[in-house]
Amino acid sequence: MKTNLIEWARVRRYPMSLSLAASALVVGCAVPPEQSSSYPPAPAAATPSAQVYAPSPSTSSPSSAAVAQAPSSAAPAAAAPSSPAPSSPTAAAPPPPPPVLPYDQAVLNAANALLGGAQLAGGDSAKYTLVIDPLIDGVTGMQSNATRSMGERLVKLIQEKYPRFDVQRFSASNVSKSPLVLIGTFTGVNAQRQTAGVREAYRICFALADLKTGKLVSKGLAFAQTDGVDATPITYFQDAPAWTEDPATLGYIRTCQGTKPGDPINPLYVDRVLTGATISEGIDAYNAGRYKESLELFENALNTPQGNQLRVYNGLYLANWKLGRRAAAAESFGKVVDFGVQNKRLATKFLFRPGTTAFFSDPAVSGPYPIWLKEIASRTSTANVCLEITGHTSATGPAPLNERLSALRAEYVKKRLETEAPLLVKRTIANGVGSRENMVGNGRDDATDALDRRVEFKVIGC
Repeated sequence: MKTNLIEWARVRRYPMSLSLAASALVVGCAVPPEQSSSYPPAPAAATPSAQVYAPSPSTSSPSSAAVAQAPSSAAPAAAAPSSPAPSSPTAAAPPPPPPVLPYDQAVLNAANALLGGAQLAGGDSAKYTLVIDPLIDGVTGMQSNATRSMGERLVKLIQEKYPRFDVQRFSASNVSKSPLVLIGTFTGVNAQRQTAGVREAYRICFALADLKTGKLVSKGLAFAQTDGVDATPITYFQDAPAWTEDPATLGYIRTCQGTKPGDPINPLYVDRVLTGATISEGIDAYNAGRYKESLELFENALNTPQGNQLRVYNGLYLANWKLGRRAAAAESFGKVVDFGVQNKRLATKFLFRPGTTAFFSDPAVSGPYPIWLKEIASRTSTANVCLEITGHTSATGPAPLNERLSALRAEYVKKRLETEAPLLVKRTIANGVGSRENMVGNGRDDATDALDRRVEFKVIGC
């Protein structure tokens, strides 16, 4: 709950973003089925670890085996009492999950499994063009220092050990040639390997997709210890103002998780990967401080058929704000709100002073908040929707206090919105859930888990 003010002032110039994720039951990169369609994932019920992992494809189905060995219906009825009933076959136990390894070893194991096990039509002697779509967190959809460095390690490993792959830049021009695409998720998990509760390890999941065939050709999985992992979001994701479900990011995650070699690439991903390459270039330009170039790239992405993406609207807002174009930034944030209303959920990164309902006083952080509040109030009022405003906190501190504080902060934001748009007085409710729905869950109270302290707006029935 508490935030170190000096640390926040050091690591944040603007409120950090909340980006996306969802998961499905995985053969190879397993997550609980109850988390397959919600963002953030709902707290998982206690589940034995053996149930988290799907059986290998060779494992027989208990029900089909039982049918195969059932007594014939043509057998004489009198024979039944004198003959012992056939015993039901014992279902093969699922394979145990991989061990939790030191981070460097886990990355290497997953990468070698992916690259060494790729089944490609041209054989080992052929040369293949490969691009890497930047790796992301499997729950939030954010890129971090850890995922960025992991991508760099993959490039180095490929160049040193796997010469049949020619690594090229992830750009629209290269993607248009239908190369192999390497994607990956890096996700905090608890002791039961679930994305709930206190995260004690990271799940590394790599996938290699062939855009020519539309199929996955290889997978790699490992679990890593948390020591030495820098999960701080990169600059764009630190600065971005909002998060909501985005089909593009969902498609990326579902292509990597819940799949096996030979499966089709998720259509949500393959339909948007070309625009995604332009967005990635825009993010890189923003991180490098080339704001005019970044703005142009995000505008180019917006003008494509698949440009309706949260990362585009966040990028347009950020670049315009950095360039001092306040009116354009406000309009872009309004588009962020519209996107959230469309998806019935929007999480914003309002930063509060520790233990209070007052916004952080540094204008470099809270300066844009009046614009955010005005646009949220205006757009939701015009859309004629009703809202549930929910406060969230990290897990630091007593749970009852966290829940009370999160509720008070939600009520404060509710009143601010009603001041901007009085029509919302009868169309909003406020509550707080404390830390029950943490998306990161590492309990650090710093830049790495900032989105655990979000304020969410959910469209509800009136």
